[in-house]
Amino acid sequence: MLERYKTVYEGGQGEIVEKKSRFIANVRPVKSEEEAQAFIEEMKKKYWDARHNCSAYVIGEHREYTRCSDDGEPSQTAGRPMLDVLLGEDLYDTAVVVTRYFGGTLLGTGGLVRAYSKAVQEGLANSCIIERKHGILLAVETDYNGIGRIQYLAGERRIPIQEAEYTEKVCLKLLVPVNSMDEIKKAITEGTSGKAKMRKVKELYFAEKDGEYLLYEI
Repeated sequence: MLERYKTVYEGGQGEIVEKKSRFIANVRPVKSEEEAQAFIEEMKKKYWDARHNCSAYVIGEHREYTRCSDDGEPSQTAGRPMLDVLLGEDLYDTAVVVTRYFGGTLLGTGGLVRAYSKAVQEGLANSCIIERKHGILLAVETDYNGIGRIQYLAGERRIPIQEAEYTEKVCLKLLVPVNSMDEIKKAITEGTSGKAKMRKVKELYFAEKDGEYLLYEI
């Protein structure tokens, strides 16, 4: 399982013009090859009057589904450069379709590669990209004397506190990256002189967006 990976949270659109040809890139997050194909068909219907609707997508933890299409453009001048941008940005579970309205002037092989690549970059620039981290939701129960120490340790290590419940004791739920788990548990044990009780609630992925944390089931 990946410790962390980048993906599109919210797709966007970008457009460039090269020698009067319009290149319109639409980006979308996808979870399966079926979703990707449905998205491509949707774009082809939307831009039915365009000469080309080229596509690329990367799906799966190991990018098991990696596909691209030149859709009538010369071989290796559209789909592959588009895919190379997605891979170069280290993205997962992402699809892009670039629609071309021909402007009457041939761009040549190099010109097409640059145009399709640039269009994808514009589309990504207008999308919301997040980084998902593999983590554990860790419940920590302590008395009121230990809460300040735990909050300090969490803040110092940039560990988000997802919930806090105050009764006779305090129960905090922390979002801990998997690779930091042993270190955090040790620090909490030492910081509270062994008085804190810790329990793994569940394994998940989490990401930060606009100061808030998004949780994803595994």
